[in-house]
Formats: sequence, C-alpha cells, structure tokens
Amino acid sequence: MAGAPEALVEARSLTKHFGRHVAVDGIDFRVERGEAFGFLGPNGAGKSSTMRMIGCVSPLTGGELRVLGMDPSRDGPRIRARLGVVPQEDTLDTELTVSDNLAIYGRYFGLSRAVIRERTEELLEFAKLTERRHDRVDPLSGGMKRRLTIARALINRPEALLLDEPTTGLDPQARHLLWDRLYRLKQEGVTLVLTTHYMEEAEQLCDRLVIMDRGRIAAEGSPRELIARHATREVVELRFPSAGDLQAALPRLAGVAERVEPLADRVLAYTGDGDATVATIAGNGVHPASVLVRRGTLEDVFLVLTGRTLED
Repeated sequence: MAGAPEALVEARSLTKHFGRHVAVDGIDFRVERGEAFGFLGPNGAGKSSTMRMIGCVSPLTGGELRVLGMDPSRDGPRIRARLGVVPQEDTLDTELTVSDNLAIYGRYFGLSRAVIRERTEELLEFAKLTERRHDRVDPLSGGMKRRLTIARALINRPEALLLDEPTTGLDPQARHLLWDRLYRLKQEGVTLVLTTHYMEEAEQLCDRLVIMDRGRIAAEGSPRELIARHATREVVELRFPSAGDLQAALPRLAGVAERVEPLADRVLAYTGDGDATVATIAGNGVHPASVLVRRGTLEDVFLVLTGRTLED
C-alpha cells in the first residue's frame, strides 16, 4: 500500500467479520506519526475491533492494514514490540506491588534490570504513583489502576500508545487527571490512538478523529472541523415537564432554528445565535421547563450524522 513514510498506521477497506456479523465494514483511515488520533462512537460501533487489528491480536477479514510500515499478518511480533497497549479492562497482577507490575512487564520486552529500575522510577513519577510503589495493586482506586496500566504500557518506550476506552468507569476527577497524563505524552511526541464514546474526551485529546457508527466511518476531521461542518456554533436545549408537553410544543418550534431535533427527553435547536433563538421560541408561545444555550459539540455531530446519541 502506497503512503507517505510518516504514516504510522494506514488502512484501506479494512474489514472484520465475526461469523455473519460485520464489526468493521470497509473503513479507510491514516494515523500520522506524533498525532493523537481517535475513534469516537457508541458501544458496538467497531472501535475495539479496529484497535485489536492495529494491535496485531486479531486478524483482519479483508482490506489492507499497515502498522509502522509492516504487515500485521506477517510481522505481528515485531509490531507489538514497538507498541504500548492499554486495553479496556485492566489486566494488572493485583497480588503484586505497583513497582513489581512494571518490572515484570519490562522483562517481557527483554529489558535489563538496570533499565527497568530507571524506567520504573520515571513512570511512577509520571503516573503519580511514587508513594504507592510498595502497595499491592488490589486495594488501589480505579483511577490509580488505570494510571498504572498506562505506565506499564510505556515501559518499552513505544512509538505509539493504543488506548481502548481509557477512562470508562472513572469518576470525573480521575478522568481529568488521566487526561492530563495523556496530554503530557502527546506534548512529548508520543503517538496516541484511542477509542472513546466520551465526546469531551475526544475534544480534549484528539488532533483528528473519525466518527464510527455500525462498523463504518461517518465523518473524519479535527473536532473543530467536524463541529463547524456538521453542527452549529450554538445549541439551545429545551426540556419540558412531560413527553406530552414536548410533543405539543413541536409545531410551534418549526423553523425557529437551522435544525430542530426532538429527543426522548428534550428538544435541540441548532442555531448560530442561541439568545436570538430563545427569544423567537418565547415569542412563539413555547414555555419549556428549562432552557440551556451551549456551544455545539461532537455529540451534536454524531446525532446529526446518525440520528442517534452516543449513548444509544
């Protein structure tokens, strides 16, 4: 497959089947060296299946894939030696200490004890776990375990870090701390490839991303480009006391904005001027229980492109 030498991952018509189920349906994408590239979509969109093919742990069914300029079907071990992988579920040895988890993983890559000691110190500091180095993993918080999993994936100084839903299940404080650690890696030039169904995570971390739905790519670009292309600068969220009130208001909301999208629990009005739209809505005699004017987000892009929310 032809491509510029700086491409770290390149796929053409990449396909993955599980029996009759098509998990990944002929997608094209390219990850440049040094960027943070994301796959955004709901559960079941094909994100994890794609990541497993990139990580050389799941064979592709069709299409072409190159990782670090190599073919995963022939060069899997060589590719894996140059990647760091953070799976959805932590696979730490909970009976061992924090530092022992790093040391044992370093031995898998054939690193010397001296190198492992040096890198362990660096990674414990990076993950903010230095004071917990002698603690067993089992009682650590979810956020600490996730930071340790990322630190472990960096022990071989990989050229790219693959992160599958890195902050799922974490509370907001732990999630923001993890974002800070990942942002530091990005600044240091580590290529990040991540999957997520959190639109804020994608906006915070990704230079570019693809929006996936039902195994296909619906759109590609930077977060700002995608919002400008498919959503609007502002969105007015209207909530009503009941579903009946929402349905009764819909005829009077027609034409108040560029696009009006009724959902199960609210109505979204896509507009360039939220305050002016709110005034128009009030002038039409619509009085919702609450009104919120916010900026357009990747959640709105996904809804416009698919007719569904990321949580569906």
